[in-house]
This record gives sequence, C-alpha cells and structure tokens, in this order.
Amino acid sequence: MPRWESITRGAPSPVYRQLARVLAEAIDAGEYGPAQKLPSESDIQQLTGIAPMTTRKAFRLLAEQGKVRTIPARGTFVEPVGDLD
Repeated sequence: MPRWESITRGAPSPVYRQLARVLAEAIDAGEYGPAQKLPSESDIQQLTGIAPMTTRKAFRLLAEQGKVRTIPARGTFVEPVGDLD
C-alpha cells in the first residue's frame, strides 16, 4: 500500500511531486506490477484529500519518467502497458 501519510501539505516539495514519489516507490517496490491500473484520481482524492488536478500532474510527471501511461477513459497503468490500447 502506498505511503499516503508521507504526503505533507506545506512541505518544501509540491504535493504533486510528493504524490509522484509515493506512487513511484510503490511501483518500484512491486506493489503495482506491469500493466496494473493505478488508483483513479477520485480514489486518491477519497484516500488523501488531494485534488484530481494535483493527481493528474503527478501522473503526468510519472509518465514523463516512463513509469506509467494514461489511457483516456481507461485509467493510468504501470509501464509496460502492452496491448491495452
């Protein structure tokens, strides 16, 4: 389970970067495997209170790092996604 409690508002690092770090750590630890869907923006909001736009920024950062891919109307998945398209 990702360490949601380590995300701190008012910390020097923006919340979206903290969220991206928490998700990247969970991916690297094998908590989310290849092609596995990550929690949705609304799920993360319910778990943490983080706004969907902030979660989108975190997902975008993870995509730039090659860790995930967002597929419109499907969700955000750990790379390699394979043939989910």
